[in-house]
Amino acid sequence: MKKITRKKHLEMRLQSIPSHPKPKVNLEQYTTPSIIASDLVWNAFSLGDINGKNIFDLGCGTGIFAIASALMGAKIAVGIDVDEDSIDLANEVSINLNVDNVKFIQSDICDFNCGFDVNTVFQNPPFGSQRKADSGQDLKFVNKAIELECDVLYSFHMASTEEFLINYYADNGLDITHIFRYSFPIPKIYDFHTRDNQNVNVIVLRATL
Repeated sequence: MKKITRKKHLEMRLQSIPSHPKPKVNLEQYTTPSIIASDLVWNAFSLGDINGKNIFDLGCGTGIFAIASALMGAKIAVGIDVDEDSIDLANEVSINLNVDNVKFIQSDICDFNCGFDVNTVFQNPPFGSQRKADSGQDLKFVNKAIELECDVLYSFHMASTEEFLINYYADNGLDITHIFRYSFPIPKIYDFHTRDNQNVNVIVLRATL
């Protein structure tokens, strides 16, 4: 597999990863755009969090962060998601991209137990962009990353919750080192959507345990 040396090349590889085949509103499934995924993974690589590391992508969807990490030299990248359709597609995509240092597991992240050291966790959980979404779903993912005793966590959240999250992370022994800010596009994929496209402001917190 040819080594990727530019962020734009990573983005181009990730553009071939499809959206969720059957997005489920109760799981608040929105596909992370390749431009956002490539930027975040490139930054993580530059910070020494990818190459030769054990990477976990919690709530991986179609596997964009696991696959991106594998392409950037992860020792192993593991994606976990409760949705069978997403896992099936992630497996298919990894085969098509000839990525062999990645695996996908269908499981609720709360029930998943890991048998080896976890270096870096990526997670884009349900972060409450829907008015009727269950609040606090993203915190379940944060708590799971703490349980896995990962070295570094990259976690998506609504930007409006930044102050609360800074305190929550500190109270749970997480040291925030970087905050990445993105405008996240929400396409019209569910019946209740009234706009063709809407952007929401999100943050990704990089934290160490």
